[in-house]
Amino acid sequence: MALKFPSDEWIKALCAKLNESEAYEKSAKDWEGDFIFLSEADAQHPDPAYLYLDLYHGKCRSAKMLSGADEVKAAYTLASKPATWRQVIDGKLDPIQGMMTRKLKLKGNMMKIMRYPKAAKEIVACCALIPTDFL
Repeated sequence: MALKFPSDEWIKALCAKLNESEAYEKSAKDWEGDFIFLSEADAQHPDPAYLYLDLYHGKCRSAKMLSGADEVKAAYTLASKPATWRQVIDGKLDPIQGMMTRKLKLKGNMMKIMRYPKAAKEIVACCALIPTDFL
């Protein structure tokens, strides 16, 4: 059964996939930092969606859909339109390239993220494992 993106179920499924992934654990073993993934409003999605991941040393400690950006103070916020998130999840847009071209807008320490390109790729690889319904 496909999970709706964005949703609480989808982000929790990603957390589970990350915790199952040895490749992610190895690539992010020194990473400390949590993320809010903002799916901005567009014509098909009139309300923005905020997905939260607490990532620490190669594991996902928690994940949930937030009611708003102020619910949690995260180290990073990565924002884009739903169509761009679909490109990332489908593996058609590398997240690092997306940040460099500003298709993905980052709030937070870009230099720290740039030290973990393999971890970013492993997160996307885990996203691809989730049957996703883009409404």
